[in-house]
Amino acid sequence: MIHLFQNNGYNIVMDVESGGVHVVDELAYRLIPVLEPLFESEPTPEEVIQAAKDSGLPYSEQELAEAAEEIYELAAEGTLYTRDIYRDAIEAFQKRKPVVKALCLHVAHDCNLACRYCFAEEGEYHGRRAIMSAETGKKALDFLVRNSGMRRNLEVDFFGGEPLMNWNVVKELVAYGRSLEEPFNKKFRFTLTTNGTLLNDEILEFANREMGNIVLSIDGRKEVNDHMRPHRGGQGSYDEIVPRFQKVAESRDQMNYYVRGTYTHYNTDFAEDVLHLADLGFQQISVEPVVAEDSEAYALRQEDLPQLCAEYDRLAAEMLKRRKEGRGFNFFHFNIDLSGGPCVYKRLSGCGSGTEYLAVTPWGDLYPCHQFVGQEEYLLGNVEEGITNPQICEAFSRCNVYTKESCKNCFAKYYCSGGCMANSRHFTGDINGCYEIGCSLQKKRIECAIMLQAAMSEEAMSAES
Repeated sequence: MIHLFQNNGYNIVMDVESGGVHVVDELAYRLIPVLEPLFESEPTPEEVIQAAKDSGLPYSEQELAEAAEEIYELAAEGTLYTRDIYRDAIEAFQKRKPVVKALCLHVAHDCNLACRYCFAEEGEYHGRRAIMSAETGKKALDFLVRNSGMRRNLEVDFFGGEPLMNWNVVKELVAYGRSLEEPFNKKFRFTLTTNGTLLNDEILEFANREMGNIVLSIDGRKEVNDHMRPHRGGQGSYDEIVPRFQKVAESRDQMNYYVRGTYTHYNTDFAEDVLHLADLGFQQISVEPVVAEDSEAYALRQEDLPQLCAEYDRLAAEMLKRRKEGRGFNFFHFNIDLSGGPCVYKRLSGCGSGTEYLAVTPWGDLYPCHQFVGQEEYLLGNVEEGITNPQICEAFSRCNVYTKESCKNCFAKYYCSGGCMANSRHFTGDINGCYEIGCSLQKKRIECAIMLQAAMSEEAMSAES
């Protein structure tokens, strides 16, 4: 399968199955799809050249023959017109017994903000406000160690609501986790997601010592952030969190953190928010589309897609410009590894929610991920008894790009891994479904990411010559 697109002046051809990416001239860009049916068998070079000459494209026979030879060489190298060799292998992968490697600890089902789009309903998660006890948190860490098999590196994210509302328990759980490392040959990587309103020097010092990553919630420009992320009294949060977040970023040498925002129907010009955050000095940025019911005024709509896609294109071009000027920054959704990345099975099956990654409520219930918390049909068990509804885990383990009709023949399948199962369930009623708006945006982000990689490779080659 091949996918062709043009972005920022580049003609790009993706060979989906091999992961090959080619920046080509106009002739090759037009000829490659014409020759694709020929490679369903094993054509000779002469057959390929003749097909190119017979293509009717407005080039000389010599130009077409030279292009055909190069295309044949790419196919012979296994980076063009390759076939899907993983469809059968996924069955063996599904039969493996996965181990739990990460927990999202909901240490606080409570929050001091009233974000309008919060899927957690201001921290309540379709239920009651609650704070996790140290005892429950320790049982969660014991559960993780007990169910992690031979895996040494484990991850725990302190999440909410607002986890800093339960800071003393966070500190106690970090200490408890460290006490488990040597006896069980484990290594914990702790992370923290916070709205920043309770950050202070003591918390920052501890976080910089113990937290592998910090996620800082802010939506961008002051008017955008304060409209969607107010305090419960209605006052904005921008002015108090920006200097704190800048301090976090600098104290961590602009690494191992990111500012994370959400864009909505109210700011479909979201590239301005990304660039605003970059202008504030942040170098690790993520601004993501809201996921909401159509009935919500802030929900994204199909008619928003043209502008949203244009914003991604504009953002990618501006990132290239700033990179050349020495003002570069990373945008989370444009990060892509064309030479390595996750193993192919991970690319096929996604984030591991419900199997390798679980969420824990303040009272110790287990769910496939934080977005399923409070949906009782997805209750897996609890930290004391373990998984008591294994059939749910089995359903998640079977979910992959081949069980999703919209993914089977999609060029993006190895990069998005079928998308978010929670969003699929929310909009289609099935974890194997497709959230169409999210899918369209993901495909555009992947195209922009690949264009950026192509441009940076071109820069590197120019510098060497």
